[in-house]
Amino acid sequence: MEACFCAAARAFSPFSDFASSSTTTTFSVFTLPFSFSNHILVPSKAFRHIRARNLTYLVPSAAPSTVEIPVDIQVTETPEPNSRVRLSVQVPTQVCDDCYKKVLRELTKRAKVPGFRPGKHVPEDILVNFVGKDMVKKATIESILKTTLPQALSSVSGRALEDSIRISTKFPEMEDTYSSMKSLRYDVIVDVVPEVKWIPEDGYKNLKIVVEIDKEIDAQTAADRELQRRLKALGSLKIVTSRGLEVGDVAVLDISATTIEQDESAAQSIPSVESKGFQFETEDGDAVLPDFLNNVMGIQGGETKSFPYVFPDTWKEEALRGVHAQFTVLCKELFYRVLPELDDSLAEKLLPGCTTIAEVKDSLLQKFLELEQTAKEQATDNAILDQLQKMVEVDIPSLLFQEQGRELYGAQLLQIQANSKLSEQQLASLSSPGAVHRFLETQKENITNIIKQNLAVGDIFKRENLQILTEELVKEVENSIAEFKSYDQEYDEEPKVLEWLKVRADIQYITK
Repeated sequence: MEACFCAAARAFSPFSDFASSSTTTTFSVFTLPFSFSNHILVPSKAFRHIRARNLTYLVPSAAPSTVEIPVDIQVTETPEPNSRVRLSVQVPTQVCDDCYKKVLRELTKRAKVPGFRPGKHVPEDILVNFVGKDMVKKATIESILKTTLPQALSSVSGRALEDSIRISTKFPEMEDTYSSMKSLRYDVIVDVVPEVKWIPEDGYKNLKIVVEIDKEIDAQTAADRELQRRLKALGSLKIVTSRGLEVGDVAVLDISATTIEQDESAAQSIPSVESKGFQFETEDGDAVLPDFLNNVMGIQGGETKSFPYVFPDTWKEEALRGVHAQFTVLCKELFYRVLPELDDSLAEKLLPGCTTIAEVKDSLLQKFLELEQTAKEQATDNAILDQLQKMVEVDIPSLLFQEQGRELYGAQLLQIQANSKLSEQQLASLSSPGAVHRFLETQKENITNIIKQNLAVGDIFKRENLQILTEELVKEVENSIAEFKSYDQEYDEEPKVLEWLKVRADIQYITK
């Protein structure tokens, strides 16, 4: 009999994530419209997804459940911080009784009770004793949740963020309530799409924007630099033997750095600035690291230099700004460059198809004029987005912050890997939960601003009833068809909104 009971228990296991730790057998009589994983509710195919600018909502389908509820359940909605809603669900006794009978009918069909033919009526007490009262109770609660969740969530349909829905009531509490009252009460917590509040209202319609243009993107400056780079490629490198590093030289360096701590044993390496076999062009000056050139001037081949350094407040990696570090630089090789004379005989080598140096210069200038325009447009877009995020108030859901932050960190990690060729140990260190958490903490303001920009753009698109023309959508799909197929993405609203804003904005350009 015990063997039969175990077999039946394995055949009909309820969702185990809510089961008490003492329950080792699991069974499932019904299929919930959500799967349970550490109290997180993940929508099944009964729900469809709508994506809009990094936000994914849950919208119940036309018929999320075919189960009819004889009596309406009571749902109390309570707003909580961070655009979170608590739904307190009270399920009346009649609904619970209905679900209990449904469980018994299902068990009768499936259970192989000794002395009874499969599918035939089995007295309730015999069936419950065979399967186990505890198992029947768990299956009944599962049935109640399956029956009532769609109606409970109907008040947040179209607002709930994907993967944010979870039952906060512990399963043992639900068991106790059901056992004592033959009814059920549970709480569901949901992150919802945050409301965007504009200050001032409609202020985005008349933006005043000042765009700072970096002198480094000046077309003429960039063209001259490119010409010099191509000329260097035609030159040759000679080994320096009797002196140290000078401006104009090329050095091959191994660079490492650690933080400076009062307790030396607490010092940590800084993987993002470490590099082996780095080819340092002294003519680039401080492009690599501000004041780096002054610290390594005079270093000779085979020599190692160590120096303290404080990362500037303008350093690209915010987590390192103001950090005190100790750099160690090994000069593996040192070269000086010999350049050919710049004349028309080099034109074809400098730029295929050109016959004179003047033609090379003009072609390069035209190329960088186009790049300058692109950079100017990008700077304008960034300035507008920055202004938008300053004009909105948003109570950002924790889930949205976490997802956006992890997406940014992943992109940054890929960039560091591409630039520095990190070792497996360095990559593992940067990928650790601790490193991700530190990034989320130090980048909190930046992540928040990006989310506010995205929400502001989406709100303008909706408010102004902007439309995506068919030909625009077709062009977008043609340009990134692989990405659309991989991620099932919708058309990006941002270009349309920025185009609309530029026409109405007062934009001033200055060079910094």
